[in-house]
Amino acid sequence: MVVETKSAQFDSIALDSGATLTPVEIAYETYGNLNADASNAILVTHAFTGDAHAAGISHDAGKPGWWDNMIGPGKAFDTDRYFVICSNVLGGCQGTTGPGSINPATGSPYAMTFPVITIRDMVRLQRMLIDSLGIRRLLCVAGGSMGGMQALEWAVSYPDRVLSTIPIATTWRHSAQQIAFNEVGRQAIMADPDWSDGDYYDKKPPARGLSVARMVGHITYMSDESMREKFGRRLREKEKFGFDFGVDFEVESYLRYRGNQFVSRFDANSYLYITKAEDYFDLTNGTGKLAEAFRQSDTRFLVISFTSDWLYPSYQSQEIVRVLRRINGDVAYCDLQSNYGHDAFLVDIAEQTELVKGFLASTARMAKAA
Repeated sequence: MVVETKSAQFDSIALDSGATLTPVEIAYETYGNLNADASNAILVTHAFTGDAHAAGISHDAGKPGWWDNMIGPGKAFDTDRYFVICSNVLGGCQGTTGPGSINPATGSPYAMTFPVITIRDMVRLQRMLIDSLGIRRLLCVAGGSMGGMQALEWAVSYPDRVLSTIPIATTWRHSAQQIAFNEVGRQAIMADPDWSDGDYYDKKPPARGLSVARMVGHITYMSDESMREKFGRRLREKEKFGFDFGVDFEVESYLRYRGNQFVSRFDANSYLYITKAEDYFDLTNGTGKLAEAFRQSDTRFLVISFTSDWLYPSYQSQEIVRVLRRINGDVAYCDLQSNYGHDAFLVDIAEQTELVKGFLASTARMAKAA
């Protein structure tokens, strides 16, 4: 299935910071067909460095989508039954308005004059897109990691617009450790002389800083066991240590490769803005009262976590589940066994597929009976 990325533009969007973006553009893709009463629509929300290309083969790049193993005919998000939408987040660099976009007031990229954004702002723009597609109520919003934050925000901010959510490997607010890892990445970028206070778009980009930020981030996506199985202490194309600061170990080579690969597809300023949005995210708006946040929502929840995920550990999903059960919310929970760490939601899909299929089918039946 070859898919094209589409774009929608809106006159303006008001942000949590008090700023207004005028105009604003959002990139998105769709898979499957919307039924006559627009009741089979599912919004899939991407993680931090994802984009709108979630499934199929990209018309432009010729590459499969980041969740292609989950979206398509007969898959977890079955496009023979459902109309699936995925959009690039506000602040991103893959077709949606972000710091690299042209500011119409100046004719130059926004760079660091781009307003600070939140997860709620991202969801607000998604709602505008859903409205423009003529969809009154989503059957489901689903996503992993930062995508899970967006799914939770949908349930709280627009409870009348979404029947169910599937937050995977996520949290209702960042811990100090999660904020700390993001800050290391931001400081790596801003310490690169090529960052130039964010004004690098007609110059050399801060590739070294962005590469290091990605290397740090990528370590958190894997587990100790998966790294041991994949790399161990194997040397890279040599039999002895080099006794220098070149590449000795396979894991060093891998991290450098991932860092360099990332630089070619992601904008450093988007990294700063999106990680800040993650850190600001708090479903309770700072009150700490998660039960109150959920109380106005009758959304169904399927919460999924993974045993080896230490970036978004299972206890954070369990906090959400405990609160929902305490207020008699409709919630199912599964902590899946996996060795892949945080990346498990992208690669360890067999059990995940069965859970999602069953949950969506039951939600569709309930919607039809209502």
